[in-house]
Amino acid sequence: MYELILNLHMHTCYSDGSGLHADLAQAALKTEVDVLLVSDHNVWVQGVEKYYRNGRRRVLLLCGEEIHDQDRDPQKNHLLVFGAERELATFADDPQTLIQAVRAAGGLSFIAHPIDPPLPAFGEEDISWVNWEVRGYTGIELWNGFSELKSIVRGKLDGLFYAYFPEAIARGPLPQTLALWDRLLASGQKVVAVGGSDAHARRMSLGPLHRVIFPYEYHFSAINTHLLVPHPLLGNLEEDKRMIYRALAAGHCFIGYDLPAPTRGFSFTAQGQEQNAWMGDDIQVEKAITLQVKVPSAAEIRLLKDGKVIRTVHGLALSHITEETGIYRVEVYRHFLGRKRGWIFSNPIYVRR
Repeated sequence: MYELILNLHMHTCYSDGSGLHADLAQAALKTEVDVLLVSDHNVWVQGVEKYYRNGRRRVLLLCGEEIHDQDRDPQKNHLLVFGAERELATFADDPQTLIQAVRAAGGLSFIAHPIDPPLPAFGEEDISWVNWEVRGYTGIELWNGFSELKSIVRGKLDGLFYAYFPEAIARGPLPQTLALWDRLLASGQKVVAVGGSDAHARRMSLGPLHRVIFPYEYHFSAINTHLLVPHPLLGNLEEDKRMIYRALAAGHCFIGYDLPAPTRGFSFTAQGQEQNAWMGDDIQVEKAITLQVKVPSAAEIRLLKDGKVIRTVHGLALSHITEETGIYRVEVYRHFLGRKRGWIFSNPIYVRR
């Protein structure tokens, strides 16, 4: 398998971001990102999908949409839509109808910032997802950079500090969101987890101080979704899109916080007598399954089964043999700027009887 670094959930000046699509691509070319998935609010921008190059570096920019009911107050139930290849904001007033329309169009849908607290100091409302009776969506945005900021800022002085030191923000997905994901998985759904930057690059002012919150390049160096695909990008737009969306739909991916250290090279696999599995896959347990975790540099590795930690190892690898069915996933933590922070969050391997 080949690894692509994808950054998703960002906004341009077509909604409430500050940059053009070309600006985002130029910022990505300065990082390790291979693919951008742009999702402006309630508008599917056509004619901008392409490869951008700088020397030997290449970035593929694709367009989706972040859809929510603009008549709802507050405007909760935001849905990230990718691969539908048509405008679907007309279905925004009913989340289940919207999800069904995405599926009918052959697209993928991810519940954006499922838990998104208010930030009163800056006039930001709670915009969490609330319609949890819906079914048929692809997954959830487990880690959202902007939602996390809202969870730690208590006032304008906090906001000013993080405006100048954004590398101090990220700690990991909100604990409530991790618990929510485990409950959804336990209900029998396959729910793919992705990480989103929610990049806007807003220009903000506080008295005489002016700052971009936060530059696109910063976001593309931080919370990314790493895809496992059969081969590198080929340069054929339609074929590469299909490969990317297939990997996302299958959950062949993990969330990596690439600012403290690169997460490229992480793997979580399962081997049985006659089967092998990657993240997102099912594997049948006959006699025993060997779960293997490898990380690119030493860290605290946690193996979870059905939402509970069953093994913790400090180092480069973890191996675990089991005969028990369950939903197995991995969390990895490391110290950065004086704090233990989330570094890698895998999608599950589903061990079935």
